[in-house]
Amino acid sequence: MPCSRSDRLSSLLQVKVVPANDVSGLMQSKMNKWENVDILLLDNLTKFREEVANCSKFSEKLSSGATIFVNDAFSLSHKILASTVGVTRFCHASVAGFNFEEELLQLKKISKTTRQPYLAIIGGSNFLEKANALHLLAYKCDGLYFFGKLAFQIMNALGLSVPGCFVEQDAVGEALKLIQHAHRRKISIYFPNDFWCFNNSKQDLREIFPSGGILTGWTPIDLGPVSLKELSSLLSICKKILLIGSIKFDSVKEDTVGASELALMLQKISMTDCDVTVVGNAACNAVAGTSCSITQYRMFKNASVVWEFLKGRILPGVAALDIAYPHDLDWNIAFPDPSKPLIVDIGSGNGLFLLKMARRWQNYNFLGLEINKKLVRRCLNNVLQSNIKNGYFISTNATSTFRSIVSSYPGYLILVTIQCPNPDFNREEHRWRMVQRMLIEAIVDLLITNGKVFLQSDIEAVARRMKEQFIMYGKGRLVVDGDKNMGWREENPFGIRSDWEQHVIDRGAPMFRIMLRKVR
Repeated sequence: MPCSRSDRLSSLLQVKVVPANDVSGLMQSKMNKWENVDILLLDNLTKFREEVANCSKFSEKLSSGATIFVNDAFSLSHKILASTVGVTRFCHASVAGFNFEEELLQLKKISKTTRQPYLAIIGGSNFLEKANALHLLAYKCDGLYFFGKLAFQIMNALGLSVPGCFVEQDAVGEALKLIQHAHRRKISIYFPNDFWCFNNSKQDLREIFPSGGILTGWTPIDLGPVSLKELSSLLSICKKILLIGSIKFDSVKEDTVGASELALMLQKISMTDCDVTVVGNAACNAVAGTSCSITQYRMFKNASVVWEFLKGRILPGVAALDIAYPHDLDWNIAFPDPSKPLIVDIGSGNGLFLLKMARRWQNYNFLGLEINKKLVRRCLNNVLQSNIKNGYFISTNATSTFRSIVSSYPGYLILVTIQCPNPDFNREEHRWRMVQRMLIEAIVDLLITNGKVFLQSDIEAVARRMKEQFIMYGKGRLVVDGDKNMGWREENPFGIRSDWEQHVIDRGAPMFRIMLRKVR
C-alpha cells in the first residue's frame, strides 16, 4: 500500500503529521483533538474560492491558534492568497522560510550587473504584457536574444517579412520602443537567422528558411543550424546568462533539437565560471534533461514570479511578511554621541515636533520613523539647515522594522511617542497603519525599565484602543503613569505640540493623551 504524504512527512521529520482535509471542520474542532499532533497538513487550498479571493474570514480560520506564520512557498509570492497574504493579518509574526529567503535572494541577483557580458535569452510570447520587464532587461543586460513569437515581433519592428500570425499588432509600438532603448544603450538585439519549418499541408515535409524568408504555408518549429552556431558563439564570451521563457515554438509539443542544443551549450559554459539562471518550467526541464548536475544553475520553475519582479511590481507574498530594516545603521553618522538616551517618535510626519524637542533637550538623541520618503527627505534637510546634532529621521514602516533599527542603538531607549495614527481601523486597507501587536512588543522589549510610552489622538476611540492594546500586549510590564482621571492627561507633558495637536487645540477640540511606564 503506497505511503500517504502525511506518513512520508512524519517519517522524514520524525514528528507526527496528520492531514486536515476540511478547513472549516478543522477550525471548529476542539483543540484537544490535536494535542498529540505536531503538524497539521492542509492540502490543495486552491479548491476553496475563499483562498483565491483572499477572504478575510477564511484567512482568520486558517490562522486560528497560530502565532507565527512561516511562508516557504516562494513560487506563489506573485499571487494574493488567503494562505500567504491574508493570514499575516492575524498572526503575531510573519516570516520567510529558508527556501523562500534563498529564492528571493537569488531572484534579486538577476538584476545585478556585476558580471559582464550579460546576455538574456528570452522566449515565449505576449510581448505587450512583458514590455516593462523587457525594458528593464535592456537596461541591465549587454544583449538580448529573442526566441519564439517574441523574435518575430522584433523582426517585424525591424522591417523584416514575417508571418502575420506571429505578430501582436497592439505590441508593434512597444517593440519599436524597445529597439530604440537598446540602440540608445548601444546594446545588441539578436534573433534567429534561420528556422526549421514544416509544411502546413504535409507536416512530415521540413525545410530550412532564412528568418526573413519563410514562405506562406510553412510554420517554424525549431532553430536552424546558422542560428545555433551564432548562439553558441555569443554564449562563449558571456559571464552571466539569463534564460527565461519557453525555448520551443507553440506548434511543437515534443523537445526540439534547438532546445537540447541550447541546454548543452549552457551546461558547457556553466563549467567555465559563467553565472547561469534558468526561468520557466519548460526551460528548466530542458536543462535538467541534459545536465548531470542542476546545482550549477539558478532555477525558477515559475516564470510568473520572475516576470512580475522584472516588471518592477511588488510581490504580495513578500510584502505581507515582516521585514527587517535592510540597511546597516551607522549611529555615529546619525548622532555625534550615540550613547545618549534615545527618544523615538513613530509616524513623525513633517518632523517639526521632534525637531523642537531636540532643540530643547540637548542631552537626548531624537529619532523619527516615518513611512513617507518625501517627508523624511524634507526632515533631514531641516536637520542640516538647522544644524541640529541630536535629531535624525529614517524612512521605514516602523511596525515591521522598529525592533531591528532600535535594538542596534548603543544607548538606552527611554521614550516612544505615537501621535494621531490613522483612525480608520475598520477598513482593511488601513489596518496596517494602526498600532499592531508586533510593534507594541518590540517597544516594550526595548524600553529601559521606567521608560515611557506617550500616546495621543484627537479621536477618543483611537486613544482608548491604543491604550488597551499596549496594556494587553505589554503583558503586565506597562502601567498607566499617573492616577488622576485614570491616567488621561489634559495637558501635553512636554510643553511642545505637534502641528496637528495645535490645530485641534485652536479649533477648541480636545486631545486624548496618556503616558504609560514600563515597570519590569
